[in-house]
Amino acid sequence: MSRAEPLRLAALGDSLTAGYGLTASEAFPAVLENALRKAGYDVTIANFGVSGDTTAGGVSRIEQALSSSPGGLILELGANDGLRGFEPAFVRQNLEIMLDAAKARGVPVLLCGMYALANMGKAYGDEFRAVFVDLAAERKPAFYPFFLDGVFGQEDLTLPDGVHPNAEGVRKIVQRMLPTAIAFIQSIQAASKAAAKAN
Repeated sequence: MSRAEPLRLAALGDSLTAGYGLTASEAFPAVLENALRKAGYDVTIANFGVSGDTTAGGVSRIEQALSSSPGGLILELGANDGLRGFEPAFVRQNLEIMLDAAKARGVPVLLCGMYALANMGKAYGDEFRAVFVDLAAERKPAFYPFFLDGVFGQEDLTLPDGVHPNAEGVRKIVQRMLPTAIAFIQSIQAASKAAAKAN
């Protein structure tokens, strides 16, 4: 009997996914893959991160990320939209397009939330954060509310720019996100088993 293929995930994101300033093995997808494997889950995670990318850039690349028919998609975009002060409605529209594309392919999504910087003002920050929270409530993807939770603003966990996580920061992100990622994988596996039984 042949061994089952590993579950293939795709991570579509910006520099936070690409691993800005880090080696490939220190980037978020590689570290998460390693953590999941240590937890007993046979997965591979393809890195579709592009530094500087916005949600609009993600729209232009979503089909590329889905073209390999991954078993799940980790969607981490929005940080650069917030930095540039893009309209939250525009950010939401782009995220909806990507969620729709994944749904059309039958690919479940783990949506990573993002906050805007405080200097953008409280009203903008609240509206920006709500884009992700509202989409999670309405569309019901797996959801991790803030990708940089526990890392943003921590000098020892970021590169000298104070924004991008260093290698230790990425490990911290993965440590905090791991329960959500495991639940995401378990839901994919459960759906796969149910589909196999139905057939």
